[in-house]
Amino acid sequence: MTTCLKPALVLFMLMTLLTGVIYPLTVSVIAQLAFPFQANGSIVRDGQGQAQGSVLIGQGFISPGYFWSRPSATSPYPYNAAASSGSNLGPSNPALAEAVKQRVAALNGSRPGKVPVDLVTASASGLDPHISPAAAEFQVERVANARNLPVKTVQELVTRHIEPRQLGVLGEPRVNVLLLNRALAGLSGATEGNE
Repeated sequence: MTTCLKPALVLFMLMTLLTGVIYPLTVSVIAQLAFPFQANGSIVRDGQGQAQGSVLIGQGFISPGYFWSRPSATSPYPYNAAASSGSNLGPSNPALAEAVKQRVAALNGSRPGKVPVDLVTASASGLDPHISPAAAEFQVERVANARNLPVKTVQELVTRHIEPRQLGVLGEPRVNVLLLNRALAGLSGATEGNE
């Protein structure tokens, strides 16, 4: 029995050391050296070094002078990364239809017209930091009016912040709301932050 137990314990300890210590440490060191920004959560900081958010996690902006993100599926606390999950409401669910109807009505109050779907539906994770270029363009007039900026200036800012498909084929063009709002705050001299 001990002839079988000893090799099994040695293999168990070796694999634990290899997969539980050596491999994670190696990957962490390589990530810190090669991709320090991404390895540390892609945190965006202001001029004083204070964290403003992550480019990977959506935030709720509610002021008319900022671009709004997709709705969050993390309730009761919106944009809570610890509660990340899908909304779990199917397309035939009356609760989803009612929520979308309310969101469309609220957005049409600020600008009548066809509302882009990503402004009224949550993403799969409930925390998507991006909106489509159409969703950003839908908000240009409201943001420009709230900040007393020319519409053309805000439109140009949106155009500069459109991220292309990855490798030219993966995903869709998108706009990171946090980065766009930070650039907008810098453009008009407004205070940065979640409003």
